[in-house]
Amino acid sequence: QVQLVESGGGLVQAGGSLRLSCAASGGTFSDYSMGWFRQAPGKEREFVAAISKSGRSTVYEDSVKGRFTISRDAAKNTMYLQMNSLKPEDTATYYCAGQGRPWYRDNYYYATKYDYWGQGTQVTVSS
Repeated sequence: QVQLVESGGGLVQAGGSLRLSCAASGGTFSDYSMGWFRQAPGKEREFVAAISKSGRSTVYEDSVKGRFTISRDAAKNTMYLQMNSLKPEDTATYYCAGQGRPWYRDNYYYATKYDYWGQGTQVTVSS
């Protein structure tokens, strides 16, 4: 059973930066592609970014392209989300997730395809 723990959220002004971390334990990190999702109050959970098992492939939701960077460190069993040029509309609870399915859009894009989830970390961007 894989456990995921997010950290790094907080309050930041618009234009600022945060780096989220997702520490994995209880499994073989390289067996799982990983993703970040977010959920704002009253809204559905939405895809933010994903990274393949090897780390060689990454994908982003259009609204974060060029501002967010997803990465993973196999030695530390940790995934990251570097968030720059933050906007008030980025305010949400951010969740990391993992799955062992093959790397293609129908798997990495949909939250229902992920088997393991963290507890979430709050990101608040003030205007």
